[in-house]
Amino acid sequence: MNLFSDFRVAVHLILSARFLTLFLWLSIALVTIGLIAAQFSARQPATVTLDLGLTVFRIALPVVAVLLLQELLSREFDRKLFLSSLTYPRPRYRFLIGRFAAIFGLLLIVLVVLSALLSGLITFIGNGYAQSTPPDLGLPYLVTLAFIALDLLVVLTIGTLIAVTTTTPSFVLIGTLGFMLVARSYSAIVALLTRDSTLVGNADTYQSSLSLLGYLLPDLAALDVRMISLYGQWQFLPEDWALRVVSALAYAAALLGLSVWALNRKKFA
Repeated sequence: MNLFSDFRVAVHLILSARFLTLFLWLSIALVTIGLIAAQFSARQPATVTLDLGLTVFRIALPVVAVLLLQELLSREFDRKLFLSSLTYPRPRYRFLIGRFAAIFGLLLIVLVVLSALLSGLITFIGNGYAQSTPPDLGLPYLVTLAFIALDLLVVLTIGTLIAVTTTTPSFVLIGTLGFMLVARSYSAIVALLTRDSTLVGNADTYQSSLSLLGYLLPDLAALDVRMISLYGQWQFLPEDWALRVVSALAYAAALLGLSVWALNRKKFA
């Protein structure tokens, strides 16, 4: 059984679990939120719609990723389905990589479809009012989506590691979303304390403690570069964007390798 067979089985499990219905509801929610958001901004309706649409991507897609991990990995072990799925004559890493690739590939397809839907919605809203600074749906939009996909990759790898090592499926949701929340917020808190140290007592100790997280967690907040698309100006793209991309990819690769190592050493009852 080769890697493609594992990938195909994972896709079949995703489709049989009716996750496409979830994606349909996500599309409806995106359109509804976009139309409502446009009504709250008389001068920049398209920009506000794009901003909230990208926020939906960064919040909803990681949740979907965790649900897929629970279905394809955690419940595989919880229901003891591994007695059949891991008995084929092939290394365990093929099982894990096949499931991981299927989830990430499906999420990329959903991201592309939703981004096209959001782009059409913004074009429709923009036809009703000509903004002085319209959002750029060209290359800046594609770069923003690429950074969102990279953010999703890192979240998916930590979720995979938790799913392989934990024995409770619900902890995959709690642990992964907790990781995402901390990785997306700690750098902003450090920057805020740097500007105003009177916000909390003993700010220096608090700030140094948060700074230590930079050695353990990736800065997912740095992967949010939506400003280049919202205002169509490349000056909002950080100068060290290449370093951020490489560090995020290296972190994801390390977590995925650790997941493979953990699965190879995992002892099933």
